[in-house]
Amino acid sequence: MSMIALAPIALVAAAATPAEPAMPQRAAILAATQRVADWQLAHLDTFDHMPAAAKSVRDPRDWQQATFWAALTELADRSPKPVYAKALLDLGRKEQWRLGDKPFHADDQLIAQAWLWDAKHGAGAAAIAPAQAYFEKVFANRPTGDLAFVLGPPGSGDPPCTQRWCWCDALFMAPPTLLRMARATGDQRYASFAHEEFRATTDYLFDKGEHLFFRDSRFFDRRDPAGRKLFWSRGNGWVMAGLVRIIQVLDTNDPRRAYYIDLFRDMAARLVTLQKADGYWAPSLLDNGADTPPESSGTGFFTYAFAWGVDSGVLDRKIYRPAAIKGWAALQRAVQPDGKLGWVQQVSDRPDKVAKDDTQYYGVGAFLLAGSAMADLARREGKR
Repeated sequence: MSMIALAPIALVAAAATPAEPAMPQRAAILAATQRVADWQLAHLDTFDHMPAAAKSVRDPRDWQQATFWAALTELADRSPKPVYAKALLDLGRKEQWRLGDKPFHADDQLIAQAWLWDAKHGAGAAAIAPAQAYFEKVFANRPTGDLAFVLGPPGSGDPPCTQRWCWCDALFMAPPTLLRMARATGDQRYASFAHEEFRATTDYLFDKGEHLFFRDSRFFDRRDPAGRKLFWSRGNGWVMAGLVRIIQVLDTNDPRRAYYIDLFRDMAARLVTLQKADGYWAPSLLDNGADTPPESSGTGFFTYAFAWGVDSGVLDRKIYRPAAIKGWAALQRAVQPDGKLGWVQQVSDRPDKVAKDDTQYYGVGAFLLAGSAMADLARREGKR
């Protein structure tokens, strides 16, 4: 049972800056977060602003929308506006608190985080009963296949490995869901499954030299035109945000908690050195020159992770607070006057082009998570 090695001290020291940027007021952070959420809620049935969205984006149980709904639970917990809680409960009733239709796919398990919130806010046990039935089938027929990401011929569907967590995005979708199910039900099978599969994925996809995750095994040997490894911003953002949501629900005396904190700190120490001067992280993390475009989904997840890490005492305030504030300021510049979040790289599995007007549910979800964590940090600092 190996522990993740801590990042070299040089990585952390290089990121430190003497400046102490001003933390915005909590009310301003929440107002900005609510404006983006309100825009998305007003555009649930329009999809022309998502040029590369799969047809599945119309399904609220699909990962694209589910990221938004799971993140909306965080805003609902902090905002005095009842509209967010109502939207979550209305959606749950409409969907009958079902998960996705794929029996083992992590993407189809994320929406259960919204249903777990519903269960605690008026819907009761009925809101998690479908998830319990879903996971009973998983436990009874647990996949044990290889984690190599091998695509079949066109039209053949998902690679067989996606019955397990063979792509790094899955570490946001599934393990936080399972650990919340363990807490809600008292059934530790959920936690055991999550811990075992998380370690298997990390052992396979984590590059110990770069302190970052490959998206999947196809990228082990791929390089960009400059010879750099391809580490996708949003892919690593999924992992960092997933780690936050794992650590949050582990008891402080859980012996497995240290593993996740070590990994979180290790990645953070690398990521803080890759933030650009403008506050964004580039779509391809190692290709982070000044000429690279803004990208708000990865930046949202990293800002969330850094703000939460500082607020919880897991990350060093002097190093990561300035990075979180810079990330939040960058995210504000991606919001258009009507509240639409732009600069969201569209559905992909690698660094790709991104445009000012591109948005997506998961980008909004990352923004809501960042705003919620920044609001908490501002409150800790007395910024009302």
